[in-house]
Amino acid sequence: MGEKVVAGQFDLSDRNRYRDKLRRCLTGLERLLAEKRFDRPKNLMGLEIELNLVGSDGLPRMLNAQVLERIASRDFQTELAMFNLEVNIAPHRLGGRVFDRLAEELRTSLAYADRKAGEVDAGIAMIGILPTLGRDDLVSSNLSDVDRYTLLNDQIVAARGEDFALDIDGVEHLVCTSKSIVPEAACTSVQLHLQVTPDRFADVWNAAQAASAAQIAVGANSPFLFGRELWRESRPPLFQQSTDTRPPELQAQGVRPRTWFGERWVSSAYDLFEENLRYFPALLPICDEEDPLDVLAEGGVPKLAELVLHNGTIYRWNRPVYDIADGVPHLRVENRVLPAGPTVTDVVANAVFYYGLVRALAEEPRPVWTRLPFEAAAANFEAACRYGIDARFTWPRRGRHSGTAETDAVTLVREELLPLAEAGLSAWGVERADRDLYLGVIEERCRRRTNGAQWQAATFHRALEKGMDREAALAATTRRYCELMQLGEPVHTWPAGLPAPVPAG
Repeated sequence: MGEKVVAGQFDLSDRNRYRDKLRRCLTGLERLLAEKRFDRPKNLMGLEIELNLVGSDGLPRMLNAQVLERIASRDFQTELAMFNLEVNIAPHRLGGRVFDRLAEELRTSLAYADRKAGEVDAGIAMIGILPTLGRDDLVSSNLSDVDRYTLLNDQIVAARGEDFALDIDGVEHLVCTSKSIVPEAACTSVQLHLQVTPDRFADVWNAAQAASAAQIAVGANSPFLFGRELWRESRPPLFQQSTDTRPPELQAQGVRPRTWFGERWVSSAYDLFEENLRYFPALLPICDEEDPLDVLAEGGVPKLAELVLHNGTIYRWNRPVYDIADGVPHLRVENRVLPAGPTVTDVVANAVFYYGLVRALAEEPRPVWTRLPFEAAAANFEAACRYGIDARFTWPRRGRHSGTAETDAVTLVREELLPLAEAGLSAWGVERADRDLYLGVIEERCRRRTNGAQWQAATFHRALEKGMDREAALAATTRRYCELMQLGEPVHTWPAGLPAPVPAG
């Protein structure tokens, strides 16, 4: 939701006009699709990573404005809270040694940002949820000083009409309330973009939905919030609850949350944009001067500004994106499933697994979504979030047999999904050196049954066993995580626990 907006009040006429503009945008999208006006296949991928600012003590630093001023690069932007940044990597064409180049770009960009953050006694941390965040860190006064965040917060708070309830029951149970959406800022993610043609969109989106559970299982990295050990990937329940405009009565009626997995497989990108209008009231009814149907009638390409802005306030884990590049419209699938970190190698390995797997699943003769009920895919996603690499999934049986069977995540990934990912990467034209290196990271995580969440939990518990209190153990775990992150070796190689102190003298 990168629109430049100005904080203000909205009245009924604003909302009525916006709803009308949304309908005109949807009609415009329908015509663009019917007229086949979209960009030709380009095999383009893109990547964004949300980051945390952390001090040498392992605690968050509310300094993103100062750090961004020093970085002075358009690749880095603000995020929701003052301890957040985001880095955007320019699109790359899939093929060759693209992932090795991507890893080098990321290392260079993050090292530069970390040096600049060091000028104000902070550092960059890639982690799903910073374990040392406290409730006092996630308050309205720590929102980034950007109008659109203030306005979004005000509108979601007004729509809910009461405090947000956080209730996550995992290894431990967290129950608390918040007066703002700022707890959502604790969720820092990797967002993977894939440009697709309209004819391919539904297959790729459905494949991404089916793949999401496996992505979380091998990539979970968010086990702590407010000092409690919760789900192995606690971002999804936290994100849903901290942006939930529904009071309990609307939840009981089955009104859909603005952060959701979805409820069906789709046959077109249009299905998702149409659902956005049908199910979700506007949060930011800001109208653009352009009339999309007039632009189309004159042979132009409409921005569909209202449709794009509305879509940016509905937080699907796989989100459709409409955009224009060089005067030509295109569609992307934005995969928002993965947590940030732990290292650049881990981030790139997660991306390699995703892009390979999605291509292979989208091109299967009998696609997984024709054999797996959507409800099972949603249940797999929740199981992966709860249990990470120890999750069990429902998945279609291989071969000619119909029906589904229960399997553990590690077996499914190693025996079925990694070979599919390799085939998909080969189809993209990715060289074997990249395929072997980065899929090998996923294979090793499965073999050792470890990922970022497992390492964090094991290190925290060993710190407790050494006599540390919870707060000190979380801070020590965070400091050690940042040390190992800087060294850059993938997380499956990290020794669990804190290093022994070096004797004086």
